[in-house]
Amino acid sequence: MHLEQINSPEDLKKLTIPELEQLAQEIRETIIDVVAGKTGGHFAPNLGTVELTLALHYVFDSPRDKIVWDVGHQAYPHKLVTGRRDRFHTIRQEGGLSGFLQREESEHDQFGAGHASTSISAALGMAVAGQLKGEHFHTVAVIGDGALTGGMAYEALNNAGSLQVPLIVVLNDNEMSIAPNVGALAKYLSRIRTNTRYTQAKAEIERLLRRLPQGDLWLELSHRFLDGLKEIVYQTMIWEELGFTYFGPVDGHNIRELIETFQLVKKIRGPVFVHAITVKGKGYQPAEDDPFKHHSASVKVPGAPPSPPKYQDVFGETLTRLAEEDKRIVAITAAMPDGTGLLPFAKAHPDRFFDVGIAEQHAVTFAAGLATQGLRPVAAIYSTFLQRAYDQVIHDVCIQNLPVVFAMDRAGLVGEDGRTHHGVFDFAYLRCIPNMVIMAPKDEDELRHMLKTAIDYERGPIALRYPRGSGVGVPLLGDPHPLPIGKGELLQEGDDVAIIAIGATVLPAQRAAEILAEAGVEATVINARFVKPLDEALILEAARRTGLVVTVEDAQVAGGFGSAVLELFAREELRIPVACLGLPDRFFDHASQASLRKQAGIDAESIARRALALVRQHRGVTPQLR
Repeated sequence: MHLEQINSPEDLKKLTIPELEQLAQEIRETIIDVVAGKTGGHFAPNLGTVELTLALHYVFDSPRDKIVWDVGHQAYPHKLVTGRRDRFHTIRQEGGLSGFLQREESEHDQFGAGHASTSISAALGMAVAGQLKGEHFHTVAVIGDGALTGGMAYEALNNAGSLQVPLIVVLNDNEMSIAPNVGALAKYLSRIRTNTRYTQAKAEIERLLRRLPQGDLWLELSHRFLDGLKEIVYQTMIWEELGFTYFGPVDGHNIRELIETFQLVKKIRGPVFVHAITVKGKGYQPAEDDPFKHHSASVKVPGAPPSPPKYQDVFGETLTRLAEEDKRIVAITAAMPDGTGLLPFAKAHPDRFFDVGIAEQHAVTFAAGLATQGLRPVAAIYSTFLQRAYDQVIHDVCIQNLPVVFAMDRAGLVGEDGRTHHGVFDFAYLRCIPNMVIMAPKDEDELRHMLKTAIDYERGPIALRYPRGSGVGVPLLGDPHPLPIGKGELLQEGDDVAIIAIGATVLPAQRAAEILAEAGVEATVINARFVKPLDEALILEAARRTGLVVTVEDAQVAGGFGSAVLELFAREELRIPVACLGLPDRFFDHASQASLRKQAGIDAESIARRALALVRQHRGVTPQLR
């Protein structure tokens, strides 16, 4: 078994090509066994990068040479050959390896990333730093064709081509991001993949011209001729127009060809673009046949009861139904049609569904343009990904007060995807923007009504955020109806303490009230529904009646929902003890959602404990939790 002998990239350099090919098979078997069978996680992307990983580490000397992986969900083979083989079974598990790259996890992880399109910028920064410091190393950015739809990648390519520093960009081209790639770039890459005339002709012409005398003259003529040939075959070769030397397409599963290519490009002083063709899900037939479905693997617990419908599915089905009656509704996603639950919408209303690729900035401004013409655009973007379009939310939507609906899935603590994917900053980063309305449902049924509320809201932008995973299991009764803007819901009354919760923390708050009741403490529980505007009358009445308030949110405390309540109390000069529960000022790693909520102190037991402490401290009572 070769994999058992690989403890660092240096060990790869001792292997022959046939041994590397055998190692590739062993790596695939390990990924299939661990990810598909035990831990879950990104699956098909990693099966497609095995040979590419081995060739890169065979030719380059990591960590002295810098290999920067875009997103990181294609880097499980990289983890296996960089000293983490023995811990691979812990991937995405609490206390185990991250499903993405983290600089503190390994010296071979040059740049941490869970969001797409960052690798070329980061690698260019490293290459320039090496020049400024007089250090000599190679810098490689590995980016997928899905991530190449992000505008940031082109900003970096443009900059790199003008700087002419030694930088190698490797395009891992498998025709997929999570879903099949869309747009003009995908069509352009498809032309390159399927047309070998230019590559073959260029190689043959160069071979012949090298044999001729008067080298300088023939070299210049050859360049002109090849540029003309390039124009005939490809119209324009975008990479070379940007200042890169282009190599490819190369077979991304042929280790010998990859090694020879990388050894050649190491000798080129300026920026180089290597176009490698890979198969997403390579080596596992179900994933090859349906890489979309097998992008990520989940492990089902035998005998587990059926789960309630997922929030994303309730959202997608509700929006599809609403769009049948309201022809103004347009759905937009940034390369996440399945994750956002929009596949039913795309099937039912294909002319009103737009997947813009991994381009959140464009998605938001595109939505703004639609809104100016009287349509009702719904931008379904994960909370953590909407951060990438913050200026567009402010500049293009909110300043112009356009009625764009932001549907933010994966809000709060998302679980095993970890720190780059927790959607915990949205309350804070949206609440400070004028004209924005923000709401969060307590369950999947309330999500339906909030979506109807958002569609009917004419006066400006509105955002609803909801968590990852299954709902709480409430029945979905009747048709969606709009809720009054800025009105909360009184769930129960008590005179000892008011627990004011928002979104996914409402159910734990209700359970906390039950725990408190057993200890003789009667709590008021409020489902705030809206972070902005607050239901000021409801909150103030409960606060004045009980004299003690606990706010709960599955978001960052700084600047969030609790901060909004404190600002209200300060304005009203209401001086009462308040405990704000939510995420403290740190990043949370990967673990189950239940474990993370307990760590953050927003599970039912933690809420009850904090509320009881507040009561005991400020009322002099001494009830005990059972």
